[in-house]
Amino acid sequence: MDMPAKIYDTDVAGGTLRVLSWGAGPRPVIAVHGITASAVCWRAVARALPEDWTLYAIDLRGRGHSAALPGPYGLDQHGADLRDAVLGLGLGRPVLVGHSLGAYIALLAADAHPEAFGRLVLVDGGLPLPVPADADLDALLAASLGPALARLSETFPTPEAYIQFWQAHPAFAKSWTADAEQYVRYDLTGEPGALRSRVVPESVHGDSRELLLSGERIAAALGRLDSPTPLLRAPAGMFGQPPGMIPDELAAYWQAKVAALTVQTVPGTNHYTILLDQAAANVIAGRLVLA
Repeated sequence: MDMPAKIYDTDVAGGTLRVLSWGAGPRPVIAVHGITASAVCWRAVARALPEDWTLYAIDLRGRGHSAALPGPYGLDQHGADLRDAVLGLGLGRPVLVGHSLGAYIALLAADAHPEAFGRLVLVDGGLPLPVPADADLDALLAASLGPALARLSETFPTPEAYIQFWQAHPAFAKSWTADAEQYVRYDLTGEPGALRSRVVPESVHGDSRELLLSGERIAAALGRLDSPTPLLRAPAGMFGQPPGMIPDELAAYWQAKVAALTVQTVPGTNHYTILLDQAAANVIAGRLVLA
C-alpha cells in the first residue's frame, strides 16, 4: 500500500479537521499522532496493512493542516474531534491507534466514546506519567519539550534546510527514510526564505501541561479496559538513547496492574523510528490487524 494520500476535511467545532487516508479496503483504522507531529507519520504503517484495510490519520487541532482550528485544545477536545471525524467519514467503529500524545488521546476517547471506536492499540504512550506532587510543571515542560518548542519558533530558508535540520537529529542518525522526509516536508509552511513548522506552540504547551495533570484519569481509563489492548514501546526515547518514553519499570507496573494490557518492546527503535522505520511499522500494522 504505497499511494498518494486521499484528503478529507471533516467538520468539527470551530472549522474543519484534516484527515489523510491510505488504502481502499473496507476495514478501517483511525490513527492519532504525537504532540508536534502530523498525520503523515502513519504512512509507513499504512503501507504495511493488508489490501482490505484503510488507514485514516488525523491532523490534530493546532498541527498540520488543522493548525488553523482555534483553541481550546486539550485531551477532551482532541477526543471530540476524533469522534466527529469518525462520524463525518462514516466509519463503523474503526480500530483506534495513537502514538505518544496520540496514545493518551486515543485511550481517553475510547473510554469516553466507546460507541465510536473498536479495538485500541497504543504506541509509545498511554501510561500515566509519574509527576511528583510538588513538581514545577513549567520546569518539567522546559526540560522535556524545550528543544521541540525552540524548533517551532525557528525559521528555515528552504525545505532542504529543514530536512538537514532533522537529518542531524540524534533520533535519525542511523535511520533516515523517505517516509521521514515526507513527514518533515509536510510540516512546513510560510514564505520562501522564512519557512517554519505548522505546529501552533500554544497547542503543544497547553496539551503538555494538561497531560502532566491527568494521571488519575488516565489510570482510571486504563483500569476500565475490558478487551485486549496492545501497547508497543520503543527502548530509546526522543533523542535516540535509552531509556524510552515508557521505562521498563513503568511498563512492568501497568502490565501487572491491568489484565487487558499487553506491553511489547519493538527492538532497535526510538520514539520516532517506531513509526517511521518500515520494519517497526510492520510490527505495528500486525498488531492493528490482530489486536
